[in-house]
Amino acid sequence: MAKTKEIKTEPLEKQLWKAADKLRKNIDAAEYKHVALGLMFLKYISDAFEELHDRLDKGEGDLVGADPEDKDEYQAENVFFVPAEARWPHLVAQARQPDIGTHVDAAMDAIEKENPSLKGVLPKVYARQNLDPTSLGELIDLIGNIALGDAKARSQDVLGHVFEYFLGEFALAEGKQGGQFYTPRSIVELLVNMLEPYQGRVFDPCCGSGGMFVQSEKFVEEHQGRINDISIYGQESNQTTWRLAKMNLAIRGIDSSQVKWNNEGSFLNDAHKDLKADFIIANPPFNVSDWSGEQLRGDARWQYGTPPPGNANFAWLQHFIYHLSPTGIAGVVLAKGALTSKTSGEGDIRKHLITDGNLIDCIVNLPAKLFLNTQIPAALWFLNRNRAGMDIGGHTGITVGANNVGANNHLPLRHHPRIHEILFIDARNLGHLINRRTRELSHDDIQQIARTYHAWRNPAVIPAQAGIQPYQDIKGFCASVPVERVAELDYVLTPGRYVGLPDEEDDFNFPERFAALNAQFEAQLQEEAALNRAIVESLARVKV
Repeated sequence: MAKTKEIKTEPLEKQLWKAADKLRKNIDAAEYKHVALGLMFLKYISDAFEELHDRLDKGEGDLVGADPEDKDEYQAENVFFVPAEARWPHLVAQARQPDIGTHVDAAMDAIEKENPSLKGVLPKVYARQNLDPTSLGELIDLIGNIALGDAKARSQDVLGHVFEYFLGEFALAEGKQGGQFYTPRSIVELLVNMLEPYQGRVFDPCCGSGGMFVQSEKFVEEHQGRINDISIYGQESNQTTWRLAKMNLAIRGIDSSQVKWNNEGSFLNDAHKDLKADFIIANPPFNVSDWSGEQLRGDARWQYGTPPPGNANFAWLQHFIYHLSPTGIAGVVLAKGALTSKTSGEGDIRKHLITDGNLIDCIVNLPAKLFLNTQIPAALWFLNRNRAGMDIGGHTGITVGANNVGANNHLPLRHHPRIHEILFIDARNLGHLINRRTRELSHDDIQQIARTYHAWRNPAVIPAQAGIQPYQDIKGFCASVPVERVAELDYVLTPGRYVGLPDEEDDFNFPERFAALNAQFEAQLQEEAALNRAIVESLARVKV
């Protein structure tokens, strides 16, 4: 019986990306990004509007007598009101017209006028001469096939996933420029899985396109928590990137009212001066030299030392600490140089963070090639305001099954058990290449690192039945190190200094290995001799 060839269907988002990328033609990815993502956003809000519009039109139950064109009805349901000229069916009807770009720009403008929270957010780039109207019409048809006929929840899920995938693909296409708005997903997932933001205020003062917030909400959903238990706060200095964040969050139904933009940035114009966050998740730009340090010499945020004007790394760390609540915890990405630098007082600041502040919980050394915009080695810093042992409720990240305490109950975290220790994790050997230039962490990699941290941090509450082993040092991977030992090494925080080299079984048999190499060498000599004889015989047959 002949075997039938199995046909593998690509995921929807990959099919859409390939199709959309073909339509891009001569437009730069940085520009085309706004064309594609703007249309996806328009499709999402139109789908959500149409679904509620149909319910209002039918007027059943509580909606008897409701007016489907009353804006207040949509506001009450937290749905954007879409005027007639901006609804997706209207744009599809115009998709083959040569002035389709003008229609889309007008639709974006109309939506902003009807929805103040979107003012200045939506792209109006569709009537530009370098955008071919035929290609734009084809893209509208393409995006129109997403979640066709589905209710709002399904549309939100599918479009949100596709939007996120496109952000990542555009970031890859743009290379260094893409890294300005996009933190690779595996890094965000690792930060979120280690911090576990189940409840409270989540803050990112350099939020890019909002990926940290999206993953935080996903984390809560996946653990059957309540999305409304967390609130998000953000700031972004690049207005174009801020617009992407607002769309990315809106398409997920996440309240972005506290995601602010100003071009001065978080240091000069802190949009959330009084905020004390429960969680800070951030990937600030590495080694920034023009951060206005000279203007901020006496700033109240520099509790552990004045950062040098030529590098913002320790300014970012202290900015995060300033915004942490008394029990808050932060997970941030920094250039690896911040682990060892001693120039311009940076070594003293790091020392004070460890000794005076007792703030550093964990350092994770990351693999190379994870970031799109830089080849600078990076590490994760986890700063914990609760290391002094304040008695609080918390989570371990372990959901106890129905046969144990009760489904979906999270065990409480009480006193921090390792007040005078720092956990070092060396993850440089983890991850896999997705292309020649870029590496990412797998789901198993992320779980290995996160579980190590949680087992270390919560030794008294890790149940054997949860599948997590009690913490122990693993040579070459992790080590729990007393602060005194860190002091002996002059407060250098490079994990490799502490975790050592991995134990490897010494099964090397010299006689066997020598015999094998000798045999291989003899075989190569015989093959070379045979080739030389063949060459001599061939030359002898050549007549000059």
